Amino acid sequence: MQQAKFSVQEAQALFLNDFKAYGFKDKSSMVRRAIDHFKNKLELENLRKSAELYSEIYSENDNLKELTETAVTGWPE
Repeated sequence: MQQAKFSVQEAQALFLNDFKAYGFKDKSSMVRRAIDHFKNKLELENLRKSAELYSEIYSENDNLKELTETAVTGWPE
């Protein structure tokens, strides 16, 4: 596993010092979990924005709606 050196504010350091109270074996595992959580949140937000963009494009494009209807014709309901 790679190591990284970074600085935190005093309140953040105090929070990290309570890693055991939050069920973590050490500060590093707590930070890794926080990074994973933040990464997942960002990815979900990007996915939501992408879906909104596709929805907007679809709703404004009659040719795309027609193409979609043609593609689903005959599919089981």
